[in-house]
Amino acid sequence: MIDIKLIRENPDAVKKAVRDKGMDVDIDRVLAVDARRRELTAQFDALRHEQKQAGERIAKAPKEQKAALSKEMGQIKARLKALEEQRAAVEAELRELMLLVPQLPHPDAPVGPDESGNVEVRRVGEPRRKADFGFEFKDHVELGTTLGLFDLERGVKLAGSRNYVLTGAGAMLHEAVLRLAWEMMIERGFTPLTVPVLVTEQLMVGTGFFPLHREEVYLVERDEKCLVGTAEVPVTGLHGDEILDLADLPRKYVARSTCFRREAGAAGRDTRGLYRIHYFDKLEEVVICRADPGESARWHEAILQNAEDLLAALELPYRVVEVCTGDMGQSKVRQFDVETWMPSREMYSETHSASRYHDFQARRLRIRYRDENGRVQVCHTLNSTVVASPRILIPLLETNQNADGSVTIPKSLRPYMGGMERIEAARS
Repeated sequence: MIDIKLIRENPDAVKKAVRDKGMDVDIDRVLAVDARRRELTAQFDALRHEQKQAGERIAKAPKEQKAALSKEMGQIKARLKALEEQRAAVEAELRELMLLVPQLPHPDAPVGPDESGNVEVRRVGEPRRKADFGFEFKDHVELGTTLGLFDLERGVKLAGSRNYVLTGAGAMLHEAVLRLAWEMMIERGFTPLTVPVLVTEQLMVGTGFFPLHREEVYLVERDEKCLVGTAEVPVTGLHGDEILDLADLPRKYVARSTCFRREAGAAGRDTRGLYRIHYFDKLEEVVICRADPGESARWHEAILQNAEDLLAALELPYRVVEVCTGDMGQSKVRQFDVETWMPSREMYSETHSASRYHDFQARRLRIRYRDENGRVQVCHTLNSTVVASPRILIPLLETNQNADGSVTIPKSLRPYMGGMERIEAARS
């Protein structure tokens, strides 16, 4: 949620953000409802003052005048009640409208309608294409099946489509990637957290996932809870309704969680293997800092670098793209995605996303701090994927496969694999 003052003072800029992000919200209606709310508030305050004066008159009036004055007081109370009901209805409408207003994108963010407008920033490493292997290439599904790394059929039997079971060295590799990332982030000064994955709907609103992305979330409706699609939700909400000490900023957190995605609207897309699935594990880094655009930008670079350093440790080629306005979503000021080369897809595919929000989430969640002058300010928030698995296993397995059907384990992961250097098929 953005500051209503920003809409009042810069309506054209907000309208441009609505257009550039491809959203549907009537800013003129927002302004009209806000004006009506302020008008009703002024009337209410004036009438409360009148009520106070009437009370003072009653207290001082002779006994024979009190009945008439009390009747006047009753009329004032009735008018106050009617005004309060009107104001409550208008405030409710304004809140619903404000939940649809997008954050203004950074001036340097590319303007575009969808992912076709994303802009490549850089490439790191040399992609290994199918023709480069010099032997019959196997995709991750073939490798996982022959090496006993996962069982897709039984995953479907257990939970339906887009589910899986990791087995043996596949489960070990999954844990190894997550542990590598976990230790890297702790070494870099991030506080590790274990957080709930079942949260309130209010928290989903606060972090900007509701109301617009409700269809993408698993709802536990009987208990009015939601399964999170990312640890960003509980970690960002950790300091909701708090005023933090300036000396304690920035807050730097990393959390591992299982993430749940309905993949609504993805029917028929990426159905083979582990790319688009209903649950996975992810390490998410979250930063809460001062309301300083320059500081936010510096932390954005830092959290993006953490993601890139993890891929460098895994020796995987990747590229960084800046996400355009029409693809970044409602809440973000600026977003960079990291796409890792996946030989079977013959393309770079998203494995990480690093975003900054300025005050959008913190304003909804009421995460604040007192500045050097003692004034209460709304914090800025940022987050990024450190690693998500098992999607990252796709490039790991495919890129490191050998002619004999085995897979070489990157050196950085071997300490977490009991020293194992290669995954080989079990001998019969």
